[in-house]
Amino acid sequence: METTVNKVIIEPQPEDDFTAYVPKLPGCVSQGETYQEAHQNIQEALELYIDVAKERHISISN
Repeated sequence: METTVNKVIIEPQPEDDFTAYVPKLPGCVSQGETYQEAHQNIQEALELYIDVAKERHISISN
């Protein structure tokens, strides 16, 4: 299994929730009501992003 590390940014929002995104992967964005929920959600979004890229034979370089 290949191990890849992606930088994740989680930022608090004025509405008392958190936005999370992966800067190197356009469109890989999520949110959560708590920091922990945003972290969990972006991990799931990242997995799905990579799965779709593989299905479409899109290279994701670091």
